[in-house]
Amino acid sequence: MNIPLAAASVAAILVAAAFALAPRQEVVTEVGIDATPAQVWALLGDPGSYRDWNPFIVSMEGELAEGKTLVNRLRPETGNEIAFKPVVLKVEPARELRWLGRLFLPRVLDGEHYFILDERQGGTHLIHGERFHGVLLWFIDAKRFGADFERMNAALKARVEAGQSSPERSGDAQ
Repeated sequence: MNIPLAAASVAAILVAAAFALAPRQEVVTEVGIDATPAQVWALLGDPGSYRDWNPFIVSMEGELAEGKTLVNRLRPETGNEIAFKPVVLKVEPARELRWLGRLFLPRVLDGEHYFILDERQGGTHLIHGERFHGVLLWFIDAKRFGADFERMNAALKARVEAGQSSPERSGDAQ
């Protein structure tokens, strides 16, 4: 038997098994915003505005349209600024936004990031989270991003409630 070939076959099987059995984690945050989903969407659905209000996703370039690729720059509270290029999965104005970010290859570290806006008593209940899947989750805890999501939620809430998300109210906030 050819030992190098057998070792390579075993290694390939182990790598395939690792990717197939890659762990999953989800981070979910929620916030109530005293504004309509349309008012929240006016800011959340405007990629060019992120640099003005968002402490976590400090810039977003691209079109929010299904199948399009964005260029997002993240500034986590702990760690270095990073750029990634997620693909937009779903855009329902004033309802839902989803994209899939991927580190290198599928299942190394995939993240389906989402925002769900639900109208409640004249305001908006925002669910902001991400479903992670990949072999890197054996080495990192995705829950660490929860604090960054919370910072983003607080900034979005403050900006929208100050009336700076809708053009007709922007002069009223001064």
